[in-house]
Amino acid sequence: MEVIAHIRTKFREKFGIPRQSGITGGMCGKIVFEPEYRYAEAFRELENFSHIWIIWEFSEVDKDKPWSPTVRPPKLGGNQRVGVFATRSPFRPNRIGLSSVSLDKIEFDSEEGPVLYVSGADMVDGTPIFDIKPYLPYADCHTDATGGFTEDICNDRLDVRFKDGITKDIPQNTLEDIADILSADPRPSYQNDAERVYGMFYDCFNIKFTVKDNTLTVCEINQKPKG
Repeated sequence: MEVIAHIRTKFREKFGIPRQSGITGGMCGKIVFEPEYRYAEAFRELENFSHIWIIWEFSEVDKDKPWSPTVRPPKLGGNQRVGVFATRSPFRPNRIGLSSVSLDKIEFDSEEGPVLYVSGADMVDGTPIFDIKPYLPYADCHTDATGGFTEDICNDRLDVRFKDGITKDIPQNTLEDIADILSADPRPSYQNDAERVYGMFYDCFNIKFTVKDNTLTVCEINQKPKG
């Protein structure tokens, strides 16, 4: 398959990225297509759809690492094995991801050709994209679907608090994005050390935090130069 586009997001590394698309709806991304696919007619009528599917590559996964028939989902504590095809693990025969995201707008007049602006993405900055398809509510939404072992997983949100004095000069919308991401608990489920300090990069910020019980405390935010 050929890479047709790349997505630009504020996620600079894997840690902290939502485990599924749509979990944090405000996470915005920008899909920029390769020059040979920048034809406005290829996107005709797409603006009338509210959501799209993105087929993409787990580019941060070691391609030389052999696949395994079973994997250990972090949400199951990292100890229980399930079949790789019963998960969305990146460690699979073909490192392909599938995400449903909101299509916010299409910029046809951009110098980079038609550019798609999306929200709810769960991809690191620069992720290669193989294809996009419209989300069809009449066919893609199954109200009677069951979620297998995921139905027993607790997805309660954490209460996110910022230590006094560390949010100065940080835009409010950025703080809201950070709180939204952290509330989904980026830690592996098997880690529950209240004294441990975790670090996450988002946009140009290096964020340090701890978690005790159901409260996540952001104890430090340092701004780093982009690039």
